[in-house]
Amino acid sequence: MNDSSWGAPPPSAGHPGHSGYWNPPEQGYSPPLRAEVAPAPAGSVREGGDASQTRRMPIVPDAPGGDQDDRDDRAAGRPFGGPFPGDGPSEPPAPAGPVTPGRSSGRKRAGRDLPAAIGVGLGLGVVIVASLFVYKPVFVGVIVVAVVVGLWELTSRLAEHKGIRAPLVPLAVGGAAMVVAGYVRGAEGAWVAMALTTLAVLVWRMTEDPGEYLRDVTAGVFAAFYVPFLATFVAMMLAADDGPWRVLTFLLLTVVSDTGAYAVGWRFGRRKLAPRISPGKTREGLLGAVAFAMAVGALCTHFLIDGGTWWQGLLLGLAVATSATLGDLGESMIKRDLGIKDMGTLLPGHGGIMDRLDSLLPTAPVVWLLLVVFVGAG
Repeated sequence: MNDSSWGAPPPSAGHPGHSGYWNPPEQGYSPPLRAEVAPAPAGSVREGGDASQTRRMPIVPDAPGGDQDDRDDRAAGRPFGGPFPGDGPSEPPAPAGPVTPGRSSGRKRAGRDLPAAIGVGLGLGVVIVASLFVYKPVFVGVIVVAVVVGLWELTSRLAEHKGIRAPLVPLAVGGAAMVVAGYVRGAEGAWVAMALTTLAVLVWRMTEDPGEYLRDVTAGVFAAFYVPFLATFVAMMLAADDGPWRVLTFLLLTVVSDTGAYAVGWRFGRRKLAPRISPGKTREGLLGAVAFAMAVGALCTHFLIDGGTWWQGLLLGLAVATSATLGDLGESMIKRDLGIKDMGTLLPGHGGIMDRLDSLLPTAPVVWLLLVVFVGAG
């Protein structure tokens, strides 16, 4: 999931109090005053030889609960994480008067277009559930489409922001073949398709300028592993006799983990989990993710998985909460390195496809493996 789904904007100059896996700022926080330098009138020099005068401008604290500030930066052309050097206040100066410490005028906000996000989420849910339980190969097609679009977003952002030319055509063809091979032939087919995709990336890039060849093919192999190969484990889950229920369990646990992180972190989050990677995530939110995922995991394995028991669901939920959080942090690292907020804009209120797959992709092999260990390959 993208950072906005965790709820709190990253710290900014003059407002170090942002924290949360959706958490409000601490009470009693008093916004500091920033000195704004303005040129002195022509011909006048202040005492001490400084040809400038300063006036103090109050900084209005941001409303907690969202990454809207970063989205506004992106829309205004400012670099991710803050204004350009020399930017003035984003709003007109407040009227002169005393500043009341510890008071915030805004309500908690989600940091994204919530109605659009809910509508898109419901629409995707209907497509996924319908394809899962009507005809399995249709859901394989859904996975292939998600993989190809995700590869397009990733390679496009690498080219735009780093100049890395990972070849999309062999990645897309090989990624689709990987998913189909995993569904038809299992892990063996997936590994063979991965090897052939890697070879295709090496050869395809040879047709272009040799400059930065090693960098580009390394990025291509990374993209092949990160998106289609990890997604192949979803197709392998689907191939079991109770495959649709396994995939549904996998999806439910990942979504519930993120929801638990939101609910607990927004209300109780104080201690940051990984401030250098994703300042909006907190340890309290992680505990919420674990608790929610373990509870739902016990229910899903008992009622949905053939031969499953509740205690296996507890372990499954713990593993999902851990892998989903690591997936979020991993993509946050990629996006921070690229200097972007979202991987794309295809899904209103969500960002791009990759912003929805970030926690799902690393969780798929974890769920597949644990279900095989607990109840067999099916």
